[in-house]
Amino acid sequence: MGDLISTHLDEGKREVITARTGELMGDFGRLYEQQYAVALFNQMRYDVEGGGGPQPQLLHRKVPLKNKSIFSGALFQYLEENKKWRNRFLFIPDSYNINYYDNKQAHDRGLHPKGTINCAGYRVLTSMEEYLELLNTSLPGVKAKVGSSPFLKCATQFPLILWHPYARHYYFCVVTEKEQQKWNAVFQDCVRHTNNGLPEECKVQTPAFTDAVRLYRQAHGHYGTWDMMCGTPPQILANLVMETLLAEMRDLITPKLKGKMHERQRNWMLISDAVYGLVQSQAQAQYEAVVQSCEAGRPPLETTIRTDMDQIITSKEHVTSKIRGLVLPKAEKLLKVSIQPYISSILEALMEPTSRGFFEVRDLFFRELVDMSKNLINDGNKEKLGEHMEKISMLAFHPVKMQSCYEKMETLSLEGLQQRFDVSSPSVFVQRAQILMREQMDDAVYTFEQLLHQSLEGQEGEDLCKTIQRCQDRVIKKYDYDSSTVRKKFFREALLQIFIPYMLKQLSPSCSAELPRFQELIFEDFSRFILVENIFEEVVLHTVMKDIMMAVKEAAVQRRHNLYRDSIVLTNSDPNLLLLGENPPIDWAEEYGGGQEEVDGESAGDHEAQKRRRMKQVVSMIQLEGTPSMLPNESCLEVPAVENIPEEVTEVRSDASLSQKSEGQVPNGTKEDVNRNAVEEKPPTNRSTLKEEESTTEKSLLDTESKSAIDCAIQEIKNAVQEEEHELRTQKAAESSSSKEESAAEEVDSAHNCQEGARLNQADTNKDTPSSTDQKPLDSPIREVEVMSASEQQENHITASTQDCHMEKSIASSQQDDGGFQLPANEAEGEEHQTAKEECSDSETAEDTGKEESAHMDDQ
Repeated sequence: MGDLISTHLDEGKREVITARTGELMGDFGRLYEQQYAVALFNQMRYDVEGGGGPQPQLLHRKVPLKNKSIFSGALFQYLEENKKWRNRFLFIPDSYNINYYDNKQAHDRGLHPKGTINCAGYRVLTSMEEYLELLNTSLPGVKAKVGSSPFLKCATQFPLILWHPYARHYYFCVVTEKEQQKWNAVFQDCVRHTNNGLPEECKVQTPAFTDAVRLYRQAHGHYGTWDMMCGTPPQILANLVMETLLAEMRDLITPKLKGKMHERQRNWMLISDAVYGLVQSQAQAQYEAVVQSCEAGRPPLETTIRTDMDQIITSKEHVTSKIRGLVLPKAEKLLKVSIQPYISSILEALMEPTSRGFFEVRDLFFRELVDMSKNLINDGNKEKLGEHMEKISMLAFHPVKMQSCYEKMETLSLEGLQQRFDVSSPSVFVQRAQILMREQMDDAVYTFEQLLHQSLEGQEGEDLCKTIQRCQDRVIKKYDYDSSTVRKKFFREALLQIFIPYMLKQLSPSCSAELPRFQELIFEDFSRFILVENIFEEVVLHTVMKDIMMAVKEAAVQRRHNLYRDSIVLTNSDPNLLLLGENPPIDWAEEYGGGQEEVDGESAGDHEAQKRRRMKQVVSMIQLEGTPSMLPNESCLEVPAVENIPEEVTEVRSDASLSQKSEGQVPNGTKEDVNRNAVEEKPPTNRSTLKEEESTTEKSLLDTESKSAIDCAIQEIKNAVQEEEHELRTQKAAESSSSKEESAAEEVDSAHNCQEGARLNQADTNKDTPSSTDQKPLDSPIREVEVMSASEQQENHITASTQDCHMEKSIASSQQDDGGFQLPANEAEGEEHQTAKEECSDSETAEDTGKEESAHMDDQ
């Protein structure tokens, strides 16, 4: 590869690259210096005058990903050097740059990665057909022959390709479709995050940079949105250079490329990557020099602005009125004919997918909290709460879970806008809306964290589920208001991005020639802060802004897509809520003793695992140990979600008919939940409805089991009696008389047992909370009946009858208590004595029956 680059990028071509980069950076530097002074004046004026607009209700996290990593896992990568697929371990830190290593052990030892991928400007492709189609456009003059094979053959059916128009392409593959979906979500999130490379907290440098880039492109006839406005400023400038330089270098190098079509494509891709690297390094050095120069001259500019703020504002308003008189008639005519008929249709096209995406964010947040509440119902404690909150705290940065929200926005279609309003593609609006979804989700989660933490500190011993529900309701209301505000702002900005470039393109030929004469109306001392080009754009913006505001306001008045009216301004119902935002981040696992999870399945005593545990990972994945030379079955497995966390397992006997009946009584539950609720003493919920359903389920379970136990005991006793009849026929008469004496003695013992059973039943009835699951006859297995004498058989028969009576009495008492009815003390005591008498009489009747049977058999 080195010979290829050195051959085609000789000194002459490198000088051309340096010259083109220098020319662009020179023009950009002059525009940046002008826009820097204007942006500084606008920022200082905003600080003095302030800005209106509704105040956000949700708190904002200052450092969202502190001590966090996003993802790590193993998959296969295609290497350009040896044209082979090799197993690689990928680690994605909070910067969203992809670091890849030879194996997991190399990362754990702290070695430098084999390479780092900055995903700004990339596209994630999941099919070779889509990639080859884009690859064929890189060399327009080269036509592929029919049936020609590409230079790359994927090792599996599930590729993952990072494609860039100028930089190197990266090829990965996995072995299952599920893995492909997970990695696709992670790569998409990396691209989305790195594309948003301009820091919003820089109130002067960022506006100056974006305005300078826009004015440079407009000066070269490029209006409208730009897909490559992504990444850091040096990357954006390199993309700006490559727009014109790439075609020039292609004309110089392509005729010298030799070999088959796919080899020429591969070689050109490597050459383009080398050119892009040279341009980016030169652009970065020159951009840093321009920024440093502007920052050095900032103090005198600030002094002038503070001294002459009023005079600068007055002079600007005077010049604005003059330019408005020139531009306004032409702009209103253009607005009436070419803009107003399309505002409502474009707004509706933006509102539909955007609102569905924000609604999905709301539902995802709600589902996660509901799942956490369900898992805390039975065995809820602060340790479990800390474990769940540790996962929910990073929900906004979980690419796999948030993918369902992002997908709603990807359906945005702005058909016809490409030709009429010079909109290259809707990707600019899609990514901006997805970033806003992530910010709103993180604000909602962070606000919920602070409210819950405050509630747990102030109210000890309160039910966790009630506290979670109360905090959840408060956050949902605040989210609905903030999401409406954010969406309305997004709609206004998107419509301006669509219409303003079109209007400037139409009005510039007739107005640009007359603008320089208005520069004479500006004092020389104020000329750095007042530019006629900026005033011209402001006049055009205010012309169309009124119609855009009216369209958005009308949609809010009609409550379309749950938008709030501008007149609805929520007062700050939580005066201390903003103070909570100043609190340090909450470490739920450490504060509530949730315990540290094992990373990658390694033991807690492993030093390397402890080192990795210091940086917690947003997306929990179980990594396969080792790096085999063949394709693994699964390179990354996701830890079960919150709804799949196993709860306490209770072993109960399964009954098909009982399970179906229980499912009918509890429609929102499962078989496991019904069986668990039927056996556990602790009810899973505090609601009266669920109590009644559970008591009904327990009664049906006890009735069924008690009847089955009694029937089995009686049937076995009858079988034993029939077996004994044959032996009793051969016994002697002397043995029958002795058996009568023994049975008489046992009669006295049985009467004594009846009295003891009555006293035990009375003690059980007086208990406060009797439990039907504590009865031993239900759970004890049926004893085997052995061959015994007639006297022993009669004794067992009497004892079994007495136990059955005890069991029926205890079941009836437990059912009576579960039903919520309690007898008075005297009535209950009287019923106990009456029941004891009936039990004794039943046992005596059974004894007499046994004697008669034995005497009859003796006579025979």
